[in-house]
Amino acid sequence: MVDYHAANQSYQYGPSSGGNGAGGGGSMGDYMAQEDDWDRDLLLDPAWEKQQRKTFTAWCNSHLRKAGTQIENIDEDFRDGLKLMLLLEVISGERLPKPERGKMRVHKINNVNKALDFIASKGVKLVSIGAEEIVDGNAKMTLGMIWTIILRFAIQDISVEETSAKEGLLLWCQRKTAPYKNVNVQNFHISWKDGLAFNALIHRHRPELIEYDKLRKDDPVTNLNNAFEVAEKYLDIPKMLDAEDIVNTARPDEKAIMTYVSSFYHAFSGAQKAETAANRICKVLAVNQENEHLMEDYERLASDLLEWIRRTIPWLEDRVPQKTIQEMQQKLEDFRDYRRVHKPPKVQEKCQLEINFNTLQTKLRLSNRPAFMPSEGRMVSDINNCWQHLEQAEKGYEEWLLNEIRRLERLDHLAEKFRQKASIHEAWTDGKEAMLKHRDYETATLSDIKALIRKHEAFESDLAAHQDRVEQIAAIAQELNELDYYDSHNVNTRCQKICDQWDALGSLTHSRREALEKTEKQLETIDQLHLEYAKRAAPFNNWMESAMEDLQDMFIVHTIEEIEGLISAHDQFKSTLPDADREREAILAIHKEAQRIAESNHIKLSGSNPYTTVTPQIINSKWEKVQQLVPKRDHALLEEQTKQQSNEHLRRQFASQANIVGPWIQTKMEEIGRISIEMNGTLEDQLSHLKQYECSIVDYKPNLDLLEQQHQLIQEALIFDNKHTNYTMEHIRVGWEQLLTTIARTINEVENQILTRDAKGISQEQMQEFRASFNHFDKKQTGSMDSDDFRALLISTGYSLGDAEFNRIMSVVDPNHSGLVTFQAFIDFMSRETTDTDTADQVIASFKVLAGDKNFITAEELRRELPPDQAEYCIARMAPYQGPDAVPGALDYKSFSTALYGESDL
Repeated sequence: MVDYHAANQSYQYGPSSGGNGAGGGGSMGDYMAQEDDWDRDLLLDPAWEKQQRKTFTAWCNSHLRKAGTQIENIDEDFRDGLKLMLLLEVISGERLPKPERGKMRVHKINNVNKALDFIASKGVKLVSIGAEEIVDGNAKMTLGMIWTIILRFAIQDISVEETSAKEGLLLWCQRKTAPYKNVNVQNFHISWKDGLAFNALIHRHRPELIEYDKLRKDDPVTNLNNAFEVAEKYLDIPKMLDAEDIVNTARPDEKAIMTYVSSFYHAFSGAQKAETAANRICKVLAVNQENEHLMEDYERLASDLLEWIRRTIPWLEDRVPQKTIQEMQQKLEDFRDYRRVHKPPKVQEKCQLEINFNTLQTKLRLSNRPAFMPSEGRMVSDINNCWQHLEQAEKGYEEWLLNEIRRLERLDHLAEKFRQKASIHEAWTDGKEAMLKHRDYETATLSDIKALIRKHEAFESDLAAHQDRVEQIAAIAQELNELDYYDSHNVNTRCQKICDQWDALGSLTHSRREALEKTEKQLETIDQLHLEYAKRAAPFNNWMESAMEDLQDMFIVHTIEEIEGLISAHDQFKSTLPDADREREAILAIHKEAQRIAESNHIKLSGSNPYTTVTPQIINSKWEKVQQLVPKRDHALLEEQTKQQSNEHLRRQFASQANIVGPWIQTKMEEIGRISIEMNGTLEDQLSHLKQYECSIVDYKPNLDLLEQQHQLIQEALIFDNKHTNYTMEHIRVGWEQLLTTIARTINEVENQILTRDAKGISQEQMQEFRASFNHFDKKQTGSMDSDDFRALLISTGYSLGDAEFNRIMSVVDPNHSGLVTFQAFIDFMSRETTDTDTADQVIASFKVLAGDKNFITAEELRRELPPDQAEYCIARMAPYQGPDAVPGALDYKSFSTALYGESDL
């Protein structure tokens, strides 16, 4: 016989281990088929047997208590078959055959067989389990039978994602516990030992019952007891396992774990099924409620829209015409308001109504509901028919409105045309009678008379042109009378008035023309005199205005030649004054003659000369002004002449001094440049010569001060140019500063060369040789050379240079990377290359001698061996000595010496 404790191969859903329940290809009779017979001699593992007894007993009691009973000993209490049959009735919900109540063995066997037959009728194939073993109290067979019942009634129906029974239950556990840390369900034994999986199942479905985050993986007993107690107290799942048994067993019994876990599945799946059922009902009701709401909305919108259409159509079919265009335009405006304001929302409502209807029918079809049938007269087609009738009425109403407005517009246009032409004619004739009766020609000048005649001729032409307008006005009035215009009376009255006025204008026009021609002849003689006066007065007046402007004109001159030119021009002007005075007398005589003729003929002149605004009073006033300005101009020109003579003296004085100082500075600059390049004699002789040269330059400073004083006088006189010299004060100052800077820099270079020579032990001959070589390659004679010339110089002195070596030398002589090498830098380099110099190692060796061959030196030794100031200098800068042989007050002379020469000398 096969051990019913074996893992998952003991009972199959089909003839092979690969089946998936009843759907796996086998019959229900093969569900519990076992691969081998039971081994009756094989004993249960004691730990597993204990776990199975407790678990199976608790599972059986969880069902038996529904019938008001329970078992205490699973081996003994099922022997008579009564409670076994009762258990099957409770878990299956079916009635079994009536049990036998006898106490004999045969009665017990019969009862057990009835129970086994019922199990077999459920598609469970029992192998090697007989009624005798159960009646005899065989523990292994009893436990095997209970496990078979558990498999069939508690585990077989579990199905999760196309997996069932054990695999389905395992997958369900894995899915539910996946989000929890430290939980990894892979089986029904060791995966449950720490108790976290049980707690995770409860927390997943009832999070308020478990504080999962407070559980510890290293406390399995507490975890297991917590899960068992919560399940028993709140989930009605009896405690089927002992925490200590599970923890102390290397591999807990799989069947016991599966039995207990299946209780969780059924407890939670029942609640889930109820929730799913409730959700389905709610969903169905929500769909139905939404559909009913859409139906109600449709009925309401359809009723409102149809009522609006019924109210609107009679208004659109009203065709009663109005008398005036304003009233018809108001009707049109009302219609436009209907189109803009009232109709668009209804169009939207109609569209929304159709959308709601289609949406409702779609939802009903998708939810297997019958199609919606609106109440009578509210179908979409009914609404469309009403809407079509509305639009036809709307179109007819709009056409009627436009035709009526066009008809009234034509009549109003004709009346307006009459009013417009009449208004234009009346505006044109306004004041014309008064103008024709006016005797303005009696006081007019000849030019005025001629202008009036030309104006009258133009009026006559205009009058003739308006004849057509008057005829048009009369024709329009006649047409309005024929069309029976409502305001014809006023039109006729106005037309008659226009015709009467037109006849009066013709008579007045003829009379005025005769009066104008008579007056014209009388004024022509006077006009000729006025014209001659104007022709001569205008140029004379312009001459006087120009003369006054010239005499008062401001002048700015900078030279004596310019002021003398102005004086000459003024003298020439004064010579023309007598002729100008004679011309003035002649012009005034013409004016007096015109006045005499007007007085003798009793002509009332209207005012001044029409050809000019220049009166005799103006001529006399300006002539007097010219006479006053001439002596003032004489005085101003003389003052300016004196000023320019003084400025010319200042220019010549400054130029005389600047033409001496400027060339002197330039000469000295050239001499210094020549001295700095040639450098004849010893360096001390050169230095002495340069200092003497510097003293001579400084002694020349009073000449520069004198030039500054003269320049200040020129600035105060506002003199800006000087043709007598090319030197400005700014040029002199810059040259002087460059001269002082150049001599000082040259002296400093010689002093540095002396220091270099003395420090490096360079002879005078070597120094001269260096200078000669440098000057030879200093082709531009600037005192410095570029890198190419410097390379050539080094090669001439015997250096064999590669690029790396030359770059190293350039970094020494040109540390600022200016691209130029001075003579001083060249001397420093050559002295370093040709003479011995102190090094850091030499200084360290010297300090070591003073320190008595120690690696450090003390302050007392420094003060004893060196001058006081140098000893204190060293003490202040030496760091404390840190070597193993250090003593209090020891100083590090090695780091001090190294720092003196920098890293390049290390």
